[in-house]
Amino acid sequence: MAQLLTPTKHELGGLNVQRLLPHMKKRMVGPFIFFDHMGPTQFSSGRGVDVQPHPHIGLSTLTYLIEGSLLHRDSLGNHIEITPGDVNWMTAGAGIVHSERESFETRAQPHTINGLQSWIALPKEHETVSPNFEHFNRHKLPQTVKGGVMKRVIAGQAYGLTSPVKTYSPMFYVDIIANNNSDISLPSDTQETALYIIWGEIRLGKHHFKTGDFMLIDDLTLTIEVVQDARFILLGGDKWERVPYIHWNFVSFSKERIEQAKLNWQNNNFPQIPDDNLEYVPLPVKQIRDSNN
Repeated sequence: MAQLLTPTKHELGGLNVQRLLPHMKKRMVGPFIFFDHMGPTQFSSGRGVDVQPHPHIGLSTLTYLIEGSLLHRDSLGNHIEITPGDVNWMTAGAGIVHSERESFETRAQPHTINGLQSWIALPKEHETVSPNFEHFNRHKLPQTVKGGVMKRVIAGQAYGLTSPVKTYSPMFYVDIIANNNSDISLPSDTQETALYIIWGEIRLGKHHFKTGDFMLIDDLTLTIEVVQDARFILLGGDKWERVPYIHWNFVSFSKERIEQAKLNWQNNNFPQIPDDNLEYVPLPVKQIRDSNN
């Protein structure tokens, strides 16, 4: 009915990170091949997030904040600050470099960062598209409010709403805030579905889940019953019959393409970020993960 997946803990650019996908029990949910909860992490004045320039291929990244702000820069020349409720959608495709830091004003005072970051794998026929970046203000995202339940579609299609974010495969990514005693249907009765609780408590069938739980929902006829006021994310999409390879920040159906990306980064053949090119993240030494099992 619902399988609970335990996250692994990481540190990324100064942030405490709970990594929920990929998981040894489930590599992908729909096109989602990576799902992190960043923070909440509190910083004192002068300290903050420093994710140095690094490359990507073969995926789209989706950043969605709950608290705080981040400053996105990339090799296309984009330079934009994201705040809670907004969406940064970066399609790496053939290759892009970006960094995630903070504005001068944010770093100058005590602050908190709390947010979600996902990688959405690109289908084989689209994995070498030209890189692109889009920023969507929260007011541009479709939402409904009814009976104590707020639903916002961040990306894809769900509950009769369509996000303006351009996606490359069928998917949904929904933020929901609901009062206790609310009943909420799942967004699809055919697509793979996962649920992550930001805060609160819910019940699925006979099982209760609480803040920080991430679960795969096997029975798509279930109704989400809100036991305590809750905020949670629903994500998923059509099941992928083949999972691409992953090495570091590179995703591809071709090992050769990943090897070339590694060489390109080592040899400084990726484009640079115009206003952030004084440092970078070195290529880690590890093997390509064969995800096709």
